[in-house]
Amino acid sequence: MTNTDDTIFSLEDVSVTFGKLKALESVSLDIHKGEILFITGSSGAGKTTLLRLLAGQLKPDSGKILLPKKLTGSKLFISQVFQDLKFLMNKTCEENLFHSFDRKIYPNKKNFLSEMRELCKILGIADRLHLKMDKANGGLKQKVALVRALLARPDIVVLDEPTGSLDVDNARKVYEVLSYYNMKKKLTIIWASHNRELVKKFTGRIIHLDSGKLVYTGHACFI
Repeated sequence: MTNTDDTIFSLEDVSVTFGKLKALESVSLDIHKGEILFITGSSGAGKTTLLRLLAGQLKPDSGKILLPKKLTGSKLFISQVFQDLKFLMNKTCEENLFHSFDRKIYPNKKNFLSEMRELCKILGIADRLHLKMDKANGGLKQKVALVRALLARPDIVVLDEPTGSLDVDNARKVYEVLSYYNMKKKLTIIWASHNRELVKKFTGRIIHLDSGKLVYTGHACFI
């Protein structure tokens, strides 16, 4: 594997097995700082397993994985938007978002609220923040989860089907917000989706998994 200064993840011949199932088989991959990477593949192809490896939730059964560190040696911060969104369902959308407030990140609540409201406005959910999570539809939940992840001001965001409940226009809004953070704040974006036709509309590198194997990597459209 090529090891350069901007490589933040490096996987070499990584395999993960659950019982008799090989979720990932001999995967080698470098991911670079500030990259937008789409992971595609059908259900069961290994996308979520790869995301969990990158998020530090799993360890490989074989092979080597280099997890991200800053030049100072401290770990880069990873925000996660997995399909288990882990909301407080009896609280409102806004109350759930307030759990991202951290005085180590924001000088005061006014600064936090300004960023939160701007993100919600762009994503078209500013008028629905009063709803309790148990009354929110799937699309609203996905957008709240994205706002929550970005409010943590991560170095890396790992997303598992973040637009699965959204139409194409709203999926594009999500991409545009993430792309802005990528350009302005060098946010590294790792986005898993079963929808190849959707992600081919966006700018970024694509890797494709099939039965746990990495079978394609590149920017060009593939058949």
